Amino acid sequence: MSMTEYRAWFSCIDDECGETYPLDEIIYRCRKCDNLLEVTHDVEKLKETSALEWKKIFDDRYRKQVWPYGSSVWGKREWVCPIVEEDNIVSMYEGATNLFWAERFGDQIGMDDLWIKMCGNSHTGSFKDLGMTVLVSVVKQMVADGKDIPAVACASTGDTSAALAAYCASAGIPAIVFLPKDKVSVAQLVQPISNGATVLSLDTDFDGCMEMVQKVCTQNNIYLANSINSLRIEGQKTISIELCQQFDWEVPDWVIIPGGNLGNISALGKGFLMMQELGLIDKLPRLVCAQAQNANPLYLSYKKNFEEFHPVKAKKTLANAIQIGNPVSVNKARKILKQFHGIVEQAIQDELAKAVATVDRTGTFNCPHTGVALGVFLKLKERNIFKPDDRIVIISTAHGLKFVEFKIGYHQGELDGVFSKYANKPIELPADYDAVTNAIFKNIND
Repeated sequence: MSMTEYRAWFSCIDDECGETYPLDEIIYRCRKCDNLLEVTHDVEKLKETSALEWKKIFDDRYRKQVWPYGSSVWGKREWVCPIVEEDNIVSMYEGATNLFWAERFGDQIGMDDLWIKMCGNSHTGSFKDLGMTVLVSVVKQMVADGKDIPAVACASTGDTSAALAAYCASAGIPAIVFLPKDKVSVAQLVQPISNGATVLSLDTDFDGCMEMVQKVCTQNNIYLANSINSLRIEGQKTISIELCQQFDWEVPDWVIIPGGNLGNISALGKGFLMMQELGLIDKLPRLVCAQAQNANPLYLSYKKNFEEFHPVKAKKTLANAIQIGNPVSVNKARKILKQFHGIVEQAIQDELAKAVATVDRTGTFNCPHTGVALGVFLKLKERNIFKPDDRIVIISTAHGLKFVEFKIGYHQGELDGVFSKYANKPIELPADYDAVTNAIFKNIND
């Protein structure tokens, strides 16, 4: 199947504006009205292939060791970014992550159809790989076509920088990352350092880094890789397509997504809408955006029926990757949530930490941002928002190993504002048989 048959372009998200731009143009906002852009596909061309045929195409490619279809993103390339030639695709075979049936946790709380989508089981340990493979591939294509792009840059709370650095290193493109000093985990910091990126640690927060990177990119022709760039969304939207694919093309009733810069809620919504428009699904799920209480501007807007939005000064939160007070994708997120009859809820520090520890004890290893989604899920369950037979999917955004300081702090009882109910410290003993066996049986019988 030739990709030249398919077309995609940037469109202004304001339907009344109607401005469009080619995908290989270096642009992030509409020049006419300053709104964000989104990638628009030639749906009429896509409709020439039936829904049944699309399902077969995607299923036949899934997890295949045939370049580039080992990637679950590029296995859906007609729906993602058809302008990239195969030789310019930069992929780590991202996607195809585990959809974990949380059977034991579900049994504990009376929910039989509860799932966790483990998006952190990826090359750099977060869902950001899904968007970065598309963005860096487009940059590589533009460079091959003669465009002068000296580097690609992003502001990050950790995960975006790791993904950008890895994919740029693979492509041979210089990467620059702007990080808020002392506000990312050690694992998140070492990832871009190891991949050779230029790492700038700024004495500010994420919002300050975001302001700086946009200025630097605009004035120096450096390509911007944050989710203000809608190419990222195209890769991340495949999460929802893959979810349905893993359920044999059935739609879950609810999807709960942690929200910081709000690109992911926008992306998953877009994926579901595209599947519905092309006939692969016949209903939409309800979406829930989960925010940390210390960085909750969308929640505050939701409480006022989205009639207004005001940025906040984000406070320190255990979920540092979503410690964002002025999310760039807020207008996209509000639009999506209205279409999906969505809910926005928040979790406090103790709720997210307790939720992580509880679910970890059933076999997972969750990041604190997944903890926000889990904490929100438990709050909504207590309010009887869900029916017992609802199929619920919680999006796990990153691997827990990237946040060992959070894990250790919890089990040492050292997290402010958190009661470590499930603290599990190593038992220090002499090398004595009786002492060892006594400790074992006391522990397993408690």
